[in-house]
Amino acid sequence: MAADTLKSTTGAGGGAAAVRRLLLDNGALTALIVLVVAMSALSGDFLTTDNLLNVGVQAAVTAILAFGVTFVIVSAGIDLSVGSVAALSATVLAWSATQQGVPVAIAVALAVVTGVVCGLVNGFLIAYGKLPPFIATLAMLSVARGLSLVISEGSPIAFPDSVSHLGDTLGGWLPVPVLVMIVMGLVAAFVLGRTYIGRSMYAIGGNEEAARLSGLRVKKQKLAIYALSGVFAAAAGVVLASRLSSAQPQAADGYELDAIAAVVIGGASLAGGTGKASGTLIGALILAVLRNGLNLLSVSAFWQQVVIGVVIALAVLLDTVRRKAGATPVTAGGGKGRQAATYGLAAVVTVAIVGATSFLHGGSPATANPRVGLALSTLNNPFFVQIQSGAKAEAKKLGVDLTVTDAQNDASQQANQLQNFTSSGVDSIIVNPVDSDAAGPSVRSADKADIPVIAVDRGVNKATTDALVASDNVAGGELAAKTVAEKLGGNGKIVILQGQAGTSAARERAEGFAKGLKAFPGIQVLAQQPADFDRTKGLDVMSNLLQAHPDVQGVIAANDEMALGAIKALGAKAGTSVQVVGFDGTPDGLKAVEQGTLYASVAQQPSQLGRIAVDNALKALRGEKVEQTVKVPVKVVTKQNVAGFSG
Repeated sequence: MAADTLKSTTGAGGGAAAVRRLLLDNGALTALIVLVVAMSALSGDFLTTDNLLNVGVQAAVTAILAFGVTFVIVSAGIDLSVGSVAALSATVLAWSATQQGVPVAIAVALAVVTGVVCGLVNGFLIAYGKLPPFIATLAMLSVARGLSLVISEGSPIAFPDSVSHLGDTLGGWLPVPVLVMIVMGLVAAFVLGRTYIGRSMYAIGGNEEAARLSGLRVKKQKLAIYALSGVFAAAAGVVLASRLSSAQPQAADGYELDAIAAVVIGGASLAGGTGKASGTLIGALILAVLRNGLNLLSVSAFWQQVVIGVVIALAVLLDTVRRKAGATPVTAGGGKGRQAATYGLAAVVTVAIVGATSFLHGGSPATANPRVGLALSTLNNPFFVQIQSGAKAEAKKLGVDLTVTDAQNDASQQANQLQNFTSSGVDSIIVNPVDSDAAGPSVRSADKADIPVIAVDRGVNKATTDALVASDNVAGGELAAKTVAEKLGGNGKIVILQGQAGTSAARERAEGFAKGLKAFPGIQVLAQQPADFDRTKGLDVMSNLLQAHPDVQGVIAANDEMALGAIKALGAKAGTSVQVVGFDGTPDGLKAVEQGTLYASVAQQPSQLGRIAVDNALKALRGEKVEQTVKVPVKVVTKQNVAGFSG
């Protein structure tokens, strides 16, 4: 009788306990399901076929990188170089195929070899040079990124058309990047679960000394492990460049952190010995769903980074709870029955989500206000913050629902954001491209969806936009050069602080500087160095240049932020023995002009750019006539006219 009672009690609670154990054993999958439920409930645009495929495309590059990083982390290592290796591999492919005339097949092989060589160097430094993996791969991060810039000369290189098809779709609906992600995931799962080197990874990560004593050749295995990571990085670089139709020297910057996060979220331990490809894929999907959903929900670009960090921490915390609860370790050899039950549960939950969201959003009326998406290159620069301010003010005035995204100067991230706008069906798009070539494919997708596109500050190449609202960067560069040269009386020594390598603004302003200085042969350019449009870097670069050129008399900076950094480095010399000219006319720049430390700034009136862009987006949406090019005048602002300058 007592036994029957005990059995009855166990049976009553057994179902709940089984579900609890199943969820704890698969913390990443649980987090993904919860995230999908939340996004589906909050946004009616999330759970559509187009958007889900869009999420898959956005996860592809991170997932492919992360599959390679999984090998390294399972073996208790780390690889910080994968983002830079991806950019270098893509650059080698584009450079060899388009500029050196190498057959495309051989160029692809060279890209893969590049990844392998970088991985082997990492492995050699770690296994034989006894360098910590963090230091060895951090060094490779810098070397690979530098080589990418050297080969490309800081400018994007067009990708071969035959390889660019990797960024297209099969049958008009299946994105090729998603297919490549699946194939690479299957390869990673096979390597981890069915090969000698895969078993070696778990052995080395579990206890390297024990693995060595058992006869495993650990050093050679580490060479192979890091070489595999390099192969996957090369594949990710090719897929990324194919999406952008160009190899970007700054591509995949910071992607190594996303890759590591995806692996850890997926259940792997940084201490080594655990991890599997399916968990890594889920981790990459969590990051993609999060970014996609936050875009659709119009969450502030500043808050997005906060939310992403919190969700990553919560996902890893859930995994920690799972481990403390004694859940099954995440390895490639987990029980097939349990995995089948897990994915079955996920399928049931997904069906429930579809029904729930259909009910929640089916009867909701569409907003009466026009929806406009504004994709900015960065909000870490006051110039673009002012574009946003002008656009928001005009949108409020005209009754426009404006959604703003921040690409953080990452062309691939901006491509994702533009695709999100297209799949969510905004009425019009305003884009300030990170790179004019890289924005082309995404703008073409918007064109196919009959969504009007307005370019602001920078144009879009190989795509049709309804209008370009911009000031002339080349003409502005000429004005800056003329201003400093005339202040120095046509004779003097100057240095030039260039913008971020690879961006159209940096190239165009540099072109303008060169044109303007041709009229003043007495001006000697002592040095030209990039400071990435950043005030801190402007300070550092100018401090370094002063050591080599203490007799400098003038500085031309490609934006006000770098000019302000240079002023800080110059100290009392700024505005007295050294004349500094900036570009943009930002509030801080204008204050420096008033104080006399900044001699002049070529002002673009960024608030006007934002305002006019919204006006034109609304006109294009209504079918009204829009000028193809709208030029906002630039003007040189000095102490004499700064008081009357509206900015």
